[in-house]
Parts: sequence; C-alpha cells; structure tokens
Amino acid sequence: MRRKKTVSLVLGSGGARGLAHIGVIRWLEENGYRIKSISGCSMGALVGGIHAIGKLDEFEKWVRAVTKSDMVKLLDLSLGMGGLFKGGKIINTLKDLVGDSRIEDLPIAFTAVAANLSRAREVWFDEGPMFEAIRASISMPIFFTPYQYRGEDLVDGGILNPVPIAPTFSDHSDVTIAVNVCGPPMDDPESIFADHEEELSPLTEAVSDFIGKIRSSIPRSSLNIKAFDIAAQSFETMQGAIARQKIAAYPPDHLLEVPKNLCTILEFDRAAPLIRYGYDLAQAELNGSLE
Repeated sequence: MRRKKTVSLVLGSGGARGLAHIGVIRWLEENGYRIKSISGCSMGALVGGIHAIGKLDEFEKWVRAVTKSDMVKLLDLSLGMGGLFKGGKIINTLKDLVGDSRIEDLPIAFTAVAANLSRAREVWFDEGPMFEAIRASISMPIFFTPYQYRGEDLVDGGILNPVPIAPTFSDHSDVTIAVNVCGPPMDDPESIFADHEEELSPLTEAVSDFIGKIRSSIPRSSLNIKAFDIAAQSFETMQGAIARQKIAAYPPDHLLEVPKNLCTILEFDRAAPLIRYGYDLAQAELNGSLE
C-alpha cells in the first residue's frame, strides 16, 4: 500500500473566511494525505486546533447550524475592557462541544500564533491547554478583549503573522501547504452564495444591536457600527499586506488563496458555502500536484 504523503498545513487569519479551512482539510483527508502538523493564526488556529483534537466533525455540524440567536447568546459584552466582547462564552461553548486537550498530547503537532503588543513580537503556543492558545490567537483588536497571559496582553496573531509558515520549518513533512484567506479579490464574489438564502450576518447584526443599546450612554461619535467596519477593514488590509510579505519570504510548497472580498470577517452565517469553497479550491489547486 502506498504510504500517505505527510502535510504541514498552515491556516491563516481572516475571520469567517477561515471556515474555508474546513473544506481544505476535508479534501486532504479524502485524497489520502496525512496532516502531520498544523500552524494556525486566529480562525486558522481555531479550525486547526479543533481538527488536531479530532473533533472537526462536531464543530462543522455546529457551525453549519448556528443561528443568530445562538450567536447573540454567546457574545459577552465588555464595554470599557479593551474590546466589545470578552470571548469567554464562545470559548466555553466550544470546550463543551469538542472538549479540551493539552497541545503536547495530541497526535498532530500544533502551533497557534498570537501577538504580544507591548513587546511587538509573536507568541507561539505549542504546548499547554488548546483553548488557551486559541483564545489568545483569536483576540481581534476592538472586537475581543486582549488575552491576559503571564501578565501581558496578547491579541490576534494576524497583527504580525497572518500566515504563520515559520513554525513548520522543522517538521520534515513531505509538503507544506499554506492557506491565505486574505488573497487577491475576485470578480462577483456573491456568485459563490447564489444558492444560499441571504440574511444579515448574526455577528454583524449583534454588534449593531449592541452599539444601538449603548449609544444613549456614550458620546455619539465615540463608538458606532461604521467605526467598527472601518477598523475591521483596516485590520484586514494590514493582514493582507503582511501575508504577502511573509509568503514571499518563506514560500510554501503550495499556496491556496481565498479572496479577501469573498465575505466579511463576521459572516459566519455563510458556513456551508465557505466550507464548500475551501474544498473546491483545494481540488482545483492540489489535485494531481501533490503526487
């Protein structure tokens, strides 16, 4: 029997577009490749970490079925604490769904990348509780509060390294595949969602509702949904530029790029087509090329 080719998989930062990572993983599994290691940032850390635990099936079923009311219940408000939401309810829900594990005990090597703001340096989590690593890596500025780790604030690793290829350097796998979900824009991205019912993203609407409730108690100019949108777009623009630099400096064997305009970072209600897009992208780019 032919030995399965081993893969070091790098899963990038990019909010809801990171659901495409699920489709890439599915294609690799179905086509006889063994994922030996995963290096992930933000949503890439979340999807990759849950796969490393061995519970991607449970997470995929949950994220495909999650509703607006479900998401609203998971948003623990934290006005005045460095971000709109604490993130604890989401992490605890995922722990209940898939369980927690220590990274060093898993069969797949795993690294989650966060950023230490005060020291302007990356923080690599390759041991310790999985969901501690994930919570640190997903701390998108403004949206989530920073994660306190050893007395210092950590935020989304996409600030410094949205496609963390470097942690895979010592893997000795057969091939390194990186998935950048801040790729060049595509024409007519809405065509990807043509067969799916359109509605406002649960998270986007929840943020808007939250801001509406607090507007009466704060200066009108200090916080509004437009300001959040601009901040999110700025963050994504920065991530895209840094991703291009990192990929040029450390080119993987294969690069898959999800267009940055495929959806916004909060459109988690589009899970099904995003997962399908990742699968189809892997099929188009990798089929026959990994032999």
